[in-house]
Amino acid sequence: MQWYHYFSGFWAGMFLANFVPHYIKGTAGDPFPTPFSKQPGKSLSSPLVNILWGLLNLVIGSLLFRIGSVSADDNLSVLICFVGFTSVSIFNAWNFTHKDKI
Repeated sequence: MQWYHYFSGFWAGMFLANFVPHYIKGTAGDPFPTPFSKQPGKSLSSPLVNILWGLLNLVIGSLLFRIGSVSADDNLSVLICFVGFTSVSIFNAWNFTHKDKI
């Protein structure tokens, strides 16, 4: 595999992980921070905005997953995708800890 496959796999993991909280909060009807709020990433966006943002992350992540050729046959590609997934998950947990105090 080429280096850009691994690069795409890493970003695929990041986008796919970012899909989860936005989509869940949106479908639960809860406001949640997005890049489109008055204070991007800090103030809250509507559930509809979160659903749309989550779905966009899913589409981009899925495309990057395919471009990256992430496959169980290539353990390194799976590991790199997992590292991307884990890194944005930890970042989100750290970043959104105080979202209710805005």
